Amino acid sequence: MIFTIAHSTKYSYNAPISYGHNLATLRPRASKGQELLDFTITISPQPSEILERIDFFGNYITHFSIQAEHEVLEVITKSRIQRNYEQFHDTFRTEACIGVTMRKGLEVLQLIPASPEVLAAQQYTLESTFIRKTDEAIRLYAEESFKPNRSIFDAALELMQRIYSDFKFVPGFTSIATPIEGVMEAKKGVCQDFAQIAIACIRSVGLSARYISGYIETVPPKGKPKLVGADASHAWFSIFIPTFGWVDFDPTNNQIPKDQHIVVGWGRDYYDVPPLKGVVYGSGDSTLKVSVDIRSTI
Repeated sequence: MIFTIAHSTKYSYNAPISYGHNLATLRPRASKGQELLDFTITISPQPSEILERIDFFGNYITHFSIQAEHEVLEVITKSRIQRNYEQFHDTFRTEACIGVTMRKGLEVLQLIPASPEVLAAQQYTLESTFIRKTDEAIRLYAEESFKPNRSIFDAALELMQRIYSDFKFVPGFTSIATPIEGVMEAKKGVCQDFAQIAIACIRSVGLSARYISGYIETVPPKGKPKLVGADASHAWFSIFIPTFGWVDFDPTNNQIPKDQHIVVGWGRDYYDVPPLKGVVYGSGDSTLKVSVDIRSTI
């Protein structure tokens, strides 16, 4: 599948902004089953400085500064992605994946030779900015699925299914400042919250999990036209299964991602890969408008 993605982010300020410095994580990265064919970014007003680098996690980060007075900031990106992830799904039911049990998995993660892959995975067992040391409620919730001698894959699959069933998708109920303990108690939130709850659960039992930021192509009801802007930024989680590798799960939609899930970047939690963040010098409030449109061709 070839996907064409248009992503627009627009900040409107009610008072002039004299200076702004921003970081954008909007260029999709190469990943398993995914190739970036083309990418452009357009920023208005024209930045006085712009540069791109690859961060610690391998994501593409665009730095830009605007030093002219402005009341609107607009960032538009266009990407062309080739996805061919379906070919990997058969491997999720192999012995190499489902044969790794909780007890064996923990022993392997801690004791097998420190290969680059294992060392890289171990950092995702640690606390992060939005996922601190988990409380007892999260640990107990995790232990309902992650039981001794159980397949790690099956445990993660069940955890995804339980979050899908137990939590209600309510846009606007949470913000990036909402602690995961609050989400856990209310059982409400959005895709970013559900991914971080799953990650907190997995880390509480000593395993590695990372946060995936990207897009998902939404399919309209049969007979209905696809709406421009109907797609949105999305988030899910990935768990490291020792001796096998990383496997993604989407608790918002209760599915293992396939071609319709497009990866932009990953990190320890949302803080590492927000689409756009920065600081501005000025006074007053701002309003944010985001739209994403995804078109696919075979």
